[in-house]
Amino acid sequence: MFGSLPTLQPHTGRWIDLKSIVLLSGGLDSAVSLAHALRETEVVLALTFDYGQQAAEPEKKAAASLAEHYGVRHRVIELSFLKEITRTALVCREQNLPEPAPGELDNPEASGACAIQVWVPNRNGVFINIAAAFAEALGCERVVTGFNREEAATFPDNSPGFVEALNEALSFSTLNKVKVVSYTQRLDKVEIVRLGMKLNVPFQYVWSCYRGDERMCGRCESCRRFWRAAEAAGLNVP
Repeated sequence: MFGSLPTLQPHTGRWIDLKSIVLLSGGLDSAVSLAHALRETEVVLALTFDYGQQAAEPEKKAAASLAEHYGVRHRVIELSFLKEITRTALVCREQNLPEPAPGELDNPEASGACAIQVWVPNRNGVFINIAAAFAEALGCERVVTGFNREEAATFPDNSPGFVEALNEALSFSTLNKVKVVSYTQRLDKVEIVRLGMKLNVPFQYVWSCYRGDERMCGRCESCRRFWRAAEAAGLNVP
């Protein structure tokens, strides 16, 4: 029922017999994950979610640009109910987004406080279950996510344990036993940037900012981590 013939992958010239759905926010981790997924799978669809986050518009634009660059079908899913049930700063514009100092990024207490301020109820759980439904319907074996070791220290829904638990649940809830895969999960941000450079990721399209202004603010935690990693890896981004 779910079997398919191998597909010639144009990016690598290799025959691929795995199909995937990629969660594509337009940020660093998801952009690199998409590039990596294209080396190992046929990416059938990239999904972006609009849940009322402050950066929704630039994220959707970034994701669309990345999908077009790689020739991948792209779809935006509206999840207005998530905006309705959360009052955290990532969504609620009346609240100030945390702006940690560079020296606080590796401080567990400071990072934990920032995580609480931008937490959206069960966000990654919702995203992955929706993606898994698409994966099963489209005959895909994998859902690719852009988790990372750095943020897993304060965001439990970035952790290997989370992925393991999801895969156990999906083995019951999908007939083709869809699996969640994160190629970046055991990497920190510097290592992810370096992997992206190796894969020739078009970093000019990436949006790694919690805000939705014309340019990345450079002050929020997402910006701080991205620019610190880019500098350490020797990446020159406009």
